Amino acid sequence: MARESAEATRIMVAVNQSSIKGYPHASISSRTAFEWAVTKLVRSNVTGFRLLFVHAQVPDEDAFEDMDSIYASPEDFKNMKERDKIRGLHLLEYFVERSHQYGIPCEAWIRKGDPKEVICNEVKTVHPDLLVVGSRGLGPFQRVFVGTVSEFCVKHVECPVITIKRRPDEIPQDPIDD
Repeated sequence: MARESAEATRIMVAVNQSSIKGYPHASISSRTAFEWAVTKLVRSNVTGFRLLFVHAQVPDEDAFEDMDSIYASPEDFKNMKERDKIRGLHLLEYFVERSHQYGIPCEAWIRKGDPKEVICNEVKTVHPDLLVVGSRGLGPFQRVFVGTVSEFCVKHVECPVITIKRRPDEIPQDPIDD
């Protein structure tokens, strides 16, 4: 599907929440990827670009920590789903607000599932001109156990992919955290 040259370049930015306990915000790598896209690609040409934020929401692995019982009721599951939804909306709100501060048009949405699969499916569906993903910059040993979404996307999506590493001064004590 060919588009006119006057259309905005569509940059999909995959975003996620921080994995640092007690830090319910955008991850370091997501913020770094967003800021890189704005400063290096968009610059002052805000009308020439459109940012597409996708958040792949996985179930909260720590959801049961807040419960007094090991038996979960239907209400417990309903509350977990609602909490996940609110967290996802707050995450997207951060990036949409930042985009509007820069004057960059954007769209944002949440999909549930494995981030690797969600991002690849969204690229296939939406056809962005470019995908920008953050990277934790894990070493080879850590990648074996943790895996990387960015490497998977580079191998499987059908558009150019730019992976942005965190700056050295932003790396948490445990580099797996983000």
